[in-house]
Amino acid sequence: MPVSNTENGETSSETVFLYKQDGNIITSDYSGGNIKKGHLIGLVDAFGNIDMRYHQINLKGELMTGICTSKPEIMDNGKIRLHESWQWTSGDKSKGESIIEEQ
Repeated sequence: MPVSNTENGETSSETVFLYKQDGNIITSDYSGGNIKKGHLIGLVDAFGNIDMRYHQINLKGELMTGICTSKPEIMDNGKIRLHESWQWTSGDKSKGESIIEEQ
């Protein structure tokens, strides 16, 4: 669940991500809030950092695409927090940062 995001981002606390990992490949389907449907795919390095690409359809019916790097943090409760730096590859191509936490 996103706990913070830059203003130009589309995810919110209403966005739910369902992550799956197979070896060093990570995927996620997501939706909620301003996003009707989204998907991401990425590669995980030896330190758990993720290099990913995403695409989504927002509530306006627009197809949005982007790139993201994500650094994991293991919280005191054992769950994962991801610190993300991302950039749209569509639209205004702006950059942003977000934090996603495992529920």
